[in-house]
Amino acid sequence: MATAASRFERMAQALVRRASGVRWLRAVVLSPIVARPGYWFATLCGLVWGTVLSLGRIRPQGGVIVARKCPRWAFGRGGTTIGAVFITNSSLSPDILAHEAVHRAQWKRYGLALIPLYIAAGRTGATNRFEIEAGLERGGYIS
Repeated sequence: MATAASRFERMAQALVRRASGVRWLRAVVLSPIVARPGYWFATLCGLVWGTVLSLGRIRPQGGVIVARKCPRWAFGRGGTTIGAVFITNSSLSPDILAHEAVHRAQWKRYGLALIPLYIAAGRTGATNRFEIEAGLERGGYIS
């Protein structure tokens, strides 16, 4: 499994490298006109995913829409933000919610481009630039 994940990570890194070299492509993909609809689509997907799997009430809290009491296989680590939706089982501390609100802002800024960018940044939270920006301590990566 680690090999498949590593291969997937390398593929994402290669895609990001190639796309980064094409200035106009980067400008188009990251422009708000393209990124914002991607954010809305991701939020819609997160709402559908969270609604189907959540055993709790879905509600706004701490700058994100929280779908709680989801099965642990439905997200990574303590939870995953998809668009504006934080899918979790029970991780609702103010620090975690502040961390996830930064991820929401990242989704807004990058749209669907966040997916390959995040994968290319690596699986290790301590070195992933998106996790660093969101705050490693608030996200529970370091104490």
